[in-house]
Amino acid sequence: MENKNETSAGGVVFRKKGKNYEVLISKHSGYHKWVLPKGLVEQGETHEQTAVREVKEEVGVEARIIKPLGEPESYIYTLNGVRIFKKVYYFLMEYVGGSEQEHDFEMEDVVWVSIDEAIERMGFEGAKNVLKQAKKELEKE
Repeated sequence: MENKNETSAGGVVFRKKGKNYEVLISKHSGYHKWVLPKGLVEQGETHEQTAVREVKEEVGVEARIIKPLGEPESYIYTLNGVRIFKKVYYFLMEYVGGSEQEHDFEMEDVVWVSIDEAIERMGFEGAKNVLKQAKKELEKE
């Protein structure tokens, strides 16, 4: 079996709602699970540049990076007979502007929810862990 390495970056976008925080999550149109916005790092891009670009493309909003969220998530999956070793760098990102209504075709739905609801909805354990890390960081604020 052929092997391939992939690197992606994305973010947990938050905004203050009263005394609490909301985060932006999206439902993928291909596999219909709730995910965090992320995408492949393009040649010449930093992880930070990719995260900002992918958030804008996938969920339609502009956000600024506050800080990295721990070590990159690592997992392995198979696509078309190729084993892919994936690393995803996530960042805690503050909402700056734009509308989630402007999301791209990759996402069938994009919503603001509480962090606890986001953790519950996530389709993958790795994303749940990233959100738990984001929650810890926001509780320090």
